[in-house]
Amino acid sequence: MVRTPTPEAVTHASSRPHIRAIVAKPGLDGHDRGAKVVSRGLRDAGVEVIYTGLRQTPEAIATIAIQEDADVICLSILSGAHLSACRRLAEALAKHDAASIPVIVGGIIPDDDIEALAAAGVHAVFQPGARLPDIVEAVRRAAGGQS
Repeated sequence: MVRTPTPEAVTHASSRPHIRAIVAKPGLDGHDRGAKVVSRGLRDAGVEVIYTGLRQTPEAIATIAIQEDADVICLSILSGAHLSACRRLAEALAKHDAASIPVIVGGIIPDDDIEALAAAGVHAVFQPGARLPDIVEAVRRAAGGQS
């Protein structure tokens, strides 16, 4: 797990940044460039990012989010397993009374699956070509408008 603290977190170690986001790669997908780009974009926007690394289970992601007191979970999924991964994550969060942590998903997501993801509790979905400012704004909205 790699942390990318914001300059504010480094300067004021005793005070927590306004938003703490988990960026995770569930499943066997080994391509993490997009997740790293999003992590850096969020960090540059003042979000504390905790990047879990590759090949995480949804259950492990839920555990990390709870342990790190995350405000939002961002998943990068290119493998086609987005429906099952999001359902499993929702179940794991609910099992630990943490279903209130919003989930944002990005990756290769067919249009036909967006409604099913919303039904599984996903707050926002980003497909290829999404702009970083739009992702940052969705993370802020998901985190309750914190800046």
